[in-house]
Amino acid sequence: MKKKLDFLFAGVGGQGTILASNIVSDVGMRCGYDVKKSEVHGMSQRGGAVESHVRWAQKVYSPLIEEGGADFLLAFEMLEAARWPHYLAPGSVALVNNHRVMPPSVNLGREQYPEEKEIESVLTAAGGRVLWVEGAAKANELGNQALAGVVLLGVLSTRLEEPAETWLQAVQDLVPAKFKELNVKAFLAGRELATK
Repeated sequence: MKKKLDFLFAGVGGQGTILASNIVSDVGMRCGYDVKKSEVHGMSQRGGAVESHVRWAQKVYSPLIEEGGADFLLAFEMLEAARWPHYLAPGSVALVNNHRVMPPSVNLGREQYPEEKEIESVLTAAGGRVLWVEGAAKANELGNQALAGVVLLGVLSTRLEEPAETWLQAVQDLVPAKFKELNVKAFLAGRELATK
């Protein structure tokens, strides 16, 4: 068991950010870690920012990740990825869903949405390695945009030692029964994307 693993999730309302953090929390507990979780919904029901911290360790004393301490950033939206570089630890990995949700300031023409290379530059300057994930595209192929987060989890699972079966069990236990099959497909699709 590694000493600790800290995961930061960032997205906007309706993207499944909280569900994904619940699944990662569940996997950690199944694998014998002490797990703590914290979340901030903001104006999530209106498409606002959502963040969640999940920490695994032999003993976790706080649910909040310290700045510079996140081993993984899972960004469900590109601009949300660019908001969190100060949390990345040296050698961390940022899994970024290659998907844009335009904020009102961009829609109103007051600001421009940053390019991928700008977002990647901000994250790598903070010590993170960026992996772009076609989570939204894969979710659309499966017929439901909300599956993008589970696609990201599939990619994440390939970067950790915990067995795929443990992840699959957590997915199946935490999603509504009528969506189990789709979520399993999304998770496996993420694992497949990670090998390409």
